[in-house]
Amino acid sequence: MESANPWLSWSYVQDNSAALVSAGIEHLWITVASMALGIVMAVPLTLLARRHAPWAPSLLSGSGILYTIPSLALISALWPLFGLTNLTVIVALALYALLILLRGALLGLDEVPADVVDAARGMGMSDREIMVSVEFPLALPTILSGLRVATVSTVGLVTVGALVGHGGFGTLILGGLNENFYHAKIFTATIACVALALILDFALRALERGLTPWAKVAV
Repeated sequence: MESANPWLSWSYVQDNSAALVSAGIEHLWITVASMALGIVMAVPLTLLARRHAPWAPSLLSGSGILYTIPSLALISALWPLFGLTNLTVIVALALYALLILLRGALLGLDEVPADVVDAARGMGMSDREIMVSVEFPLALPTILSGLRVATVSTVGLVTVGALVGHGGFGTLILGGLNENFYHAKIFTATIACVALALILDFALRALERGLTPWAKVAV
């Protein structure tokens, strides 16, 4: 006998395709916006850490502390500042992505061979030219690997934004839980979230291979 509340329901997908597409667009938008803001914050901090090496541990520790704050607590703290908008979720997720992005950038730059930098400096290149033309290209594989990890992690964290009504597929999951555990709604939104993470991971892997054909892309 067919369950009245099945986990798999194609009819649910057909009847709610518009809601699923809308949730998907919001989920993708919040993910991309969060990563963009995270990169905007990570770039100057990376340059600051490279210019003042003793500051690097403190910057990593500071971003690490932000990463340990429970997502619900962080979103609740930002709620009075940005209200019930997707900006609350975007800022919170950007702060979470900051640690991964910053650590990946610093690790990649630290892995650049010192003799290559010395050779560039011996050719009369300035520190800025060395950073742009030598260190950054060589560190790019590790930087992109960090970007990929941060992006996939962010896709999962977007669901917490359902707390303020902007959680993409998370809003549907929460709705399903509130509707007497509507299995089809919960399961479909969950699978859609996983699928989005896999698609973005694949796209970033392709980008990584395209930009760094000389490097082996990490698994």
